[in-house]
Amino acid sequence: MDSTRVTEHPTSHERRQPSAVRPTAPADPRGALLRPPEPPVQGSPGLPAQGRPAATSAPAGATGMPVPDGRAPVGSPVPADARAAATGTPAASGPPAGSQDPPAPAGGHGPTDAPAGSGPEHSQPSATEAGPHRPRPAPESVPAQAGAEAPVHQGGKDRRTEDRRMEDRRAEDRRTGQIPVPGAPMPMRRDGDRLRFVGAATRRIARGIDLDEIVMGLCRATVPTFSDAILVYLRDPLPVGDERPTGPVVLRLRRTDRIPEDRDTEGFLLPALQPEPDVGITAELCTVRPGGALNEVLRGVRPVFADAPAARAALPELIGEDVTVPGGQRAILAPLRGRRRVIGAALFLRRPDRPAFETDDLLVAAQLATHSALGIDKAVLYGREAYIADELQRTMLPETLPRPTGVRLASRYLPAAETARVGGDWYDAIPLPGSRVALVVGDVMGHSMTSAAIMGQLRTTAQTLAGLDLPPQEVLHHLDEQAQRLGTDRMATCLYAVYDPVAHRITIANAGHPPPVLLHLGGRAEVLRVPPGAPIGVGGVDFEAVELDAPAGATLLLYTDGLVESRLRDVWTGIEQLRERIAATAQLTGPDHPPPLEALCDEVLDMLGPGDRDDDIALLAARFDGIAPSDVAVWHLEPEDAAPGRARRLARKALSRWDLEELTDSVELLVSEVVTNAVRYASRPVTLRLLRTDVLRCEVGDDVPQLPRLRQARATDEGGRGLYLVNKLARRWGATRLSTGKVVWFELNHG
Repeated sequence: MDSTRVTEHPTSHERRQPSAVRPTAPADPRGALLRPPEPPVQGSPGLPAQGRPAATSAPAGATGMPVPDGRAPVGSPVPADARAAATGTPAASGPPAGSQDPPAPAGGHGPTDAPAGSGPEHSQPSATEAGPHRPRPAPESVPAQAGAEAPVHQGGKDRRTEDRRMEDRRAEDRRTGQIPVPGAPMPMRRDGDRLRFVGAATRRIARGIDLDEIVMGLCRATVPTFSDAILVYLRDPLPVGDERPTGPVVLRLRRTDRIPEDRDTEGFLLPALQPEPDVGITAELCTVRPGGALNEVLRGVRPVFADAPAARAALPELIGEDVTVPGGQRAILAPLRGRRRVIGAALFLRRPDRPAFETDDLLVAAQLATHSALGIDKAVLYGREAYIADELQRTMLPETLPRPTGVRLASRYLPAAETARVGGDWYDAIPLPGSRVALVVGDVMGHSMTSAAIMGQLRTTAQTLAGLDLPPQEVLHHLDEQAQRLGTDRMATCLYAVYDPVAHRITIANAGHPPPVLLHLGGRAEVLRVPPGAPIGVGGVDFEAVELDAPAGATLLLYTDGLVESRLRDVWTGIEQLRERIAATAQLTGPDHPPPLEALCDEVLDMLGPGDRDDDIALLAARFDGIAPSDVAVWHLEPEDAAPGRARRLARKALSRWDLEELTDSVELLVSEVVTNAVRYASRPVTLRLLRTDVLRCEVGDDVPQLPRLRQARATDEGGRGLYLVNKLARRWGATRLSTGKVVWFELNHG
């Protein structure tokens, strides 16, 4: 049996595919899809014509104009072989070329209705076939001809039916006045449009990391494609993880966005809402009443139209009684539900002059709300973890540097990543007895929260050991023992230095750390030769300390390896670049004026290029001012009853030499009290030292390790009032235990 072959073309993805109107017949052996038999049209004795139907005006192809890609003009006979080559189907069996069988009339028209010179487009079916076949659609490269029959889509509905529906919709829009504003986005009327929009919107929302980025991504993705305005409310405060809020649920307007008002909107831009999408301006609070309408909508989780009974009662509670929304289905209220609870709500709005939302738009709103809520939940959890890590790191580093006598300090700390400000690098400056200061910089292996915790333990241990006034090599030895107690793989490098401003000397011990750089007053920078030693945590190693000159005006730079080592250079190349950078910076201020410490730290960090930092960086700079010998007075007093009187006379002479006679009475009283307490228990000579800097400092040392404590003396006590006087008259005072005893000191303002 010979049958007519119909080539199937892919259905356009731009239109919704309706369900089939009628069942289709099974395909013939050559793949043609035939329709079931239909009764012949009244007055049509035979099969319908196989060519294209006639139009009221001649189609463009009828003039013989060739169609692009070299095919025959529209309306001209198309050979079966050429048609088979174009469609990829085998040629149909039928009458041979040149057959004189005329096409059968269709719809009561005779053969003269066809364009002149047009031949049969398909070979004729045999007389046993009862039903007509589908007309062959025009190729995609051929433009649609006026009056020509549209190709048939799968499912039995042709394009003319769809075009008729579209024309009916346009007529309905013209009748109701709902004509889209020129330039405004067209409403999504097809499933394909909605799927593409949801895919693009969720990708944009998922790109956000923090809370503001996710909320902004939701607003920018929906306006103006899906809605004309959006209001996003979030709980205040947002719950984190498994936390259970104790107070009432409070929603805060986090962000708004809208289409800018222009001349074509005619004032339909929701005038009752805030005009600017600024959180600081539009921030409003809404308390969700238990059992109220808004609470019920939020518990329902699913988006609802504003004209729904539940939404009509919930919207005034959410946005206020004075704010109105457009009528009809032009507003959607979508709860935002996170992993465990509702965390907010989103309100999508359309202007009154725009088409209303459709039922399928509720699914779009639900998808947007779900993706946004889950993203906000994760952003809150991530923000809490980053906050904990940042606080852990900041509390383990010194909040402010001390201001010891004879030295100025500056520091910098840069984490390995801005998103996780945590690492194992640390620095510290610890005041010591005798106006000395300990400078410490260290680096724990890695830059995680574990490294930060180990760093905090080692820093606390270093501070405790510094308070015992141990030599630098002994401090590193005890740190090594502490690291071994923390674990077998707890490795760290550390450099510990003690600066004495009176002697202008510095003692340094190193445990596998990069060597410090010393910038002299004339502009020369040198890398100090310090024995490298083994890292802390190795165990069973000895540390060596060296004592070097620290002239006045010199600057010591301590740093971690993140400053000088990266994937682009090794550590020794980086140290040499650092030395050259410091020397070049010193040349800018001249040989007699060292560069300011803060500016020097910034210049040092500028040597790092983009992508040149792989590790944390800790930087500590110390400018050695020292104390001149003429501003220091030192005496040794025998522990006898005459020692307090001699101490008063020596202090009076020193104050007279420094033109500080106004402090004579206070200094004599306080020196007498402190020396009296020292000689009462001491067995060796007592030291008395006066230092004149920006303040007057007095230090009394003895060989008794027990520290004095301030206490309230009773009326019957003969002693116990000396420290009370020191506490009242001195600017500051304190007591520090030494390896050979203790030092009690106090300071007085002068000038």
